[in-house]
Amino acid sequence: MKDLFDTVGGGEPVKGKSPLADRMRPSSLEEFVGQRHILGQGKLLRTLIEADTLGSLILWGPPGSGKTTLGKVIAGATHARFVFFSAILSGVKEIREIVREAEEEWKYRKVRTLLFVDEIHRFSKSQQDAFLPYVESGLLTIVGATTENPSFEVIAALLSRCTVLTLTPLSRDDVQEILMRALTDPLRGLGRGRLSIAPEALAFLAEHSAGDARVALNSLETAAHLAGAQIIDLVTAREALQKKPLGYDKGGEEHYNIISAFIKSVRGSDPDGALYWLARMLEAGEDPIFILRRMVILASEDIGNADPRGLQLAVAALQGFQLVGMPEGRIILGQAVTYLATAPKSNAAYAGIDAALAEVRQSGPLPVPLHIRNAPTKLMKELGYGKGYKYAHSFTGGHVPQDYLPEKLTGRRFYKPTRHGYEKFISERMEQLARPPVEGEG
Repeated sequence: MKDLFDTVGGGEPVKGKSPLADRMRPSSLEEFVGQRHILGQGKLLRTLIEADTLGSLILWGPPGSGKTTLGKVIAGATHARFVFFSAILSGVKEIREIVREAEEEWKYRKVRTLLFVDEIHRFSKSQQDAFLPYVESGLLTIVGATTENPSFEVIAALLSRCTVLTLTPLSRDDVQEILMRALTDPLRGLGRGRLSIAPEALAFLAEHSAGDARVALNSLETAAHLAGAQIIDLVTAREALQKKPLGYDKGGEEHYNIISAFIKSVRGSDPDGALYWLARMLEAGEDPIFILRRMVILASEDIGNADPRGLQLAVAALQGFQLVGMPEGRIILGQAVTYLATAPKSNAAYAGIDAALAEVRQSGPLPVPLHIRNAPTKLMKELGYGKGYKYAHSFTGGHVPQDYLPEKLTGRRFYKPTRHGYEKFISERMEQLARPPVEGEG
């Protein structure tokens, strides 16, 4: 099988025509920039590569962090037969062919096969299952690359047989080093043109590439074309970079990370954080109705009776947005978010219903006390249904203490209001209601 790092579509090598990002891809550990937490001296991945004792791995990290590059580095360092495999372009049929060749390599040459699986999260469960017996037997050593959380995207059986290594976005200094190497390298980079770059332009490209080496190098290549034989200044760098889409996958981990940050900012009473994460979602194309539904939930879950108007406002915001839509709807979202973020907080109602549900599941269908049962027939009355019930409106203040819980749960409290916002009044009201009443005229 041909090494797909050196060919495109199985054809002839096209290194001379390949993009700068591809030409500058490191081929050894010494050239690799970043990920020192796993590739520094004495760190796990570097040790395994240098000792040629690599087991199956999952490389999890954002685009441009070096996952595929690490695959190529491993390919050059290992004594195993290396096969590059794309989950986008290949399927179970190709897996069977790789397995057949791996069996022959081991049978006749005692050479093991290391399979680099790019975009492994794009495999279905059945496709991932196809790897299992060969990983288990040691016939294949898999190095899978993914931008998605392996906990969600890789089946448990395969995940348990792999070491997961997390790659992080490259630092600004890392990206600047990569850019300067590309700018000065006369063989693979732009060094033959003697092009220079202004410090502020270099800093701009490094800062706004979001830790993605591929984005940074592609932007540098574009800037070089725009600048010709001159210096790349800040204006040229801005023009080359343009506006990059925000990293946000509505079905992936980043979706859940950002909505989590949004909710926790509101819960933490930080309107600025809440507005920022709201803006991130809107700018990335998130459905505003999804955001508003989450706001309705958190208005009860995190604010509750500390400010009952929070739920009213959240529902009104949902209805108001449905009336006007975007772009004006962003104003409604902004108003609702800042109100909810600055409102007093209580999760007492949320905790109360969950505690009650837990009790019901544990104790089962306890009998309704006789005194609060309905008694529409003579027989029910003779059986004691409703006997001893105290009619609240017959007492001063419209309240009289009596048991409303099953006998087994007498005295049990599920709702425990805080002293925050309106719940302080509720708490005081509950204390007042616990005092002995004065019976009225009825």
